[in-house]
Amino acid sequence: MKPSEQRDAAAIQATLARLARYDDESIVHDRWIRQRYEGRYAASYMPARAAAVSTAWHEAGHAVAALAVGARFSSASILHGRDSAGRVHRISGGGDLTFVIDAAGQIAERLRDWSMPGSDGELRAWLARWTRDGGDARYFRRDIVARFGPADGAADGAAGCAAWRYSEQVLTPLRPAIRQVARALLVHPQPLPYPVTSVIAGPCRVPGGMSDPPATMGSGT
Repeated sequence: MKPSEQRDAAAIQATLARLARYDDESIVHDRWIRQRYEGRYAASYMPARAAAVSTAWHEAGHAVAALAVGARFSSASILHGRDSAGRVHRISGGGDLTFVIDAAGQIAERLRDWSMPGSDGELRAWLARWTRDGGDARYFRRDIVARFGPADGAADGAAGCAAWRYSEQVLTPLRPAIRQVARALLVHPQPLPYPVTSVIAGPCRVPGGMSDPPATMGSGT
């Protein structure tokens, strides 16, 4: 880690400790609020603040999932661009667990308020509607094939549900790390490089006994 990154990580950790009692919307840096409002991505400061929080959890999910499956990335950002509200840049690695990274943004948003789909029927219905999301849905459908078999052009069958539930099991124990990275993205006015994100998140590993999901799944109902 570069000395500048060490300083940033220490400063962010100190800021997070000082703001520990404040909720997420109370700690959003002015840059992220103004950027959404002035760019006309939000009608006023209040929805701009809320949107920044949602994006921070989404991108933190991708970042922590990447750390958990051994992938790398250049940086995580909640800078709103023309085509996305934030991004984890240049992800590489992850092997046949890359689908966990693909699902992690949506899972993290649901871990934030514990609104994960309950029954498999509810999950299938949600997966059938998940078609855009900056490419995440498309990548998820592509990347589950190696471990869970063909998705028949959709992610809402047995393979999609199994891959999603596996991803939930990986990421739910990592909710504290996701929350910490999300809050770091909110308080720091610049993207977080990989080494800084890794320090902020702390140890992130696929839980024991989960490193080898089923190689294939049937096409059951």
